[in-house]
Amino acid sequence: MEFKHIRDECLQANLDLVAHGLVDMTFGNVSVLDADDNVFAIKPSGVDYAVMTANDIVIVDLEGQIVSGNLRPSSDTPTHRCLYRAFAQFGVRAIAHTHSRNAVAFAQAARPVECLGTTHCDFFNGAVPVTRIMSEEEVRGEYEWETGKVIVEAFESIDPMEVPAVLVNCHGPFAWGGSGPKAVENAFALEVVAEMAIKTYSINGSVSGATPYLLNKHFRRKHGDTAYYGQDNDS
Repeated sequence: MEFKHIRDECLQANLDLVAHGLVDMTFGNVSVLDADDNVFAIKPSGVDYAVMTANDIVIVDLEGQIVSGNLRPSSDTPTHRCLYRAFAQFGVRAIAHTHSRNAVAFAQAARPVECLGTTHCDFFNGAVPVTRIMSEEEVRGEYEWETGKVIVEAFESIDPMEVPAVLVNCHGPFAWGGSGPKAVENAFALEVVAEMAIKTYSINGSVSGATPYLLNKHFRRKHGDTAYYGQDNDS
């Protein structure tokens, strides 16, 4: 099978979205990049997860051309392509897009997921941002590509590997990482902290959240050169 390594990784990551309860029906997709060949594997559009196989996964290059596959790739493919072109330099090798319900609630409310406690701190070094509203021209034009551009715009002053997720205004979350499993993990973490935030605000609507020093402590103990959480072979 051509590009078997990324097809297999992409298939498993897409199935993991289902296992984590992050998708309804056929919503959502994961892609996996092969930076050496400048191609990525992505879920085919509208195919049921229950019947999808590695052969169904579509291979697309970074110019947007289908390299291998008999099915139409996800309609979100231009967004993934835009993000790889901007974020691969930081180590992004996989992207997960879902319509998970709690994260979507924040996207529809046009509200970032603020850092309210240490669970959030363990995964995101600060608030998960929400993009600006897209203009009518952007929506009527190359909509999916423009979606990628507004995400990149939201990260002009944010390291995408320190805050590996975003909320697209009135749409939903994208998350990413250095592998398919890590992108799915970050998508799941975002859904968890979004649910926790909703419950927290229902108890105390004026909560101030984690202090900068608590955020720094928890994020750095799991990420970076000074990390000491877990074992040496953790991925």
